[in-house]
Amino acid sequence: METQSSESPVRTAHLPQVTEPRNPGMELDLDWVRAVQVNTSAVERRAATLPGRRSVKKDYQAAWLLKAVTMIDLTTLSGDDTVGRVRRLCAKARQPVASATLQALDMPPITTGAVCVYHDMIETAVDALRGTGIPVAAVSTGFPAGLSPFHLRVAEIEESVKAGAEEIDIVISRRHVLSGDWQALYDEMKAFRVACGDAHVKAILATGELGSLRNVARASLVCMMAGADFIKTSTGKESVNATLPVSLVMIRAIRDYYDRTGYRVGYKPAGGISKAKDALVYLSLIKDELGDRWLEPDLFRFGASSLLGDIERQLEHFVTGAYSAGYRHSMG
Repeated sequence: METQSSESPVRTAHLPQVTEPRNPGMELDLDWVRAVQVNTSAVERRAATLPGRRSVKKDYQAAWLLKAVTMIDLTTLSGDDTVGRVRRLCAKARQPVASATLQALDMPPITTGAVCVYHDMIETAVDALRGTGIPVAAVSTGFPAGLSPFHLRVAEIEESVKAGAEEIDIVISRRHVLSGDWQALYDEMKAFRVACGDAHVKAILATGELGSLRNVARASLVCMMAGADFIKTSTGKESVNATLPVSLVMIRAIRDYYDRTGYRVGYKPAGGISKAKDALVYLSLIKDELGDRWLEPDLFRFGASSLLGDIERQLEHFVTGAYSAGYRHSMG
């Protein structure tokens, strides 16, 4: 944990504090992209061992789960979202864990990493989170399919930034990956990055629709070359979302990019992560493959809201010895 000087202002613990220089991208290196290969059977074997190779218990487990809370993008992306629901979600983001539980754990207040909404709820979320330092993220570019006209996708980003979103979750055109048109993917991603301006951009690869782990690795690399601040597995709307093999491939692409360029790119697994024990596996994977620096909200996020409820139940069990009913931990 960072040590603050006596002159440093007091701030709420664990708010996402971006300290890394942004990934500026680089020229598209097709030789590098085409050289990328993935040993699928080896990746699957490694991923299969992960849940049994790392285990944290008692105080350590509680500490890791609290860390996981600070990395959640608390999300509502439903057609029936209302102003009231978004405001309740923002209240949950401000205080994701009951104060009594935090006091029992001798912990200061914590928050989630961000709140993620559709464009039309950005202003509501910004207003509800004012003064907290919690960023509002918006899904954009014709989410989740990404098939609207290109100029409208760019305009959507610009409108969301204007409305106050500090992070933009864009979706790539899967057809560029499936056809191997890396130049088109690079140009698209670069245009999205420019449209984001100062807002950080998370590139959603929709990995369940890319056909192979090799395509996942190459698409990850191209998006980083085009300036993505984060690469993200899924929209949460595909039939297959975040998986450990996909995560391992994307994380190693991030490591390779950092080794070559010196710029750290963030990672966000999304969809299908709903249990506290799953969060622990993902955190241990990040620690093993990328190191402790990536275990901070500016470089790692969970795209999961139901996960928070299970983490709360586990923390309450740690403190009281009893599991609470799930309905006591609703998101909105």
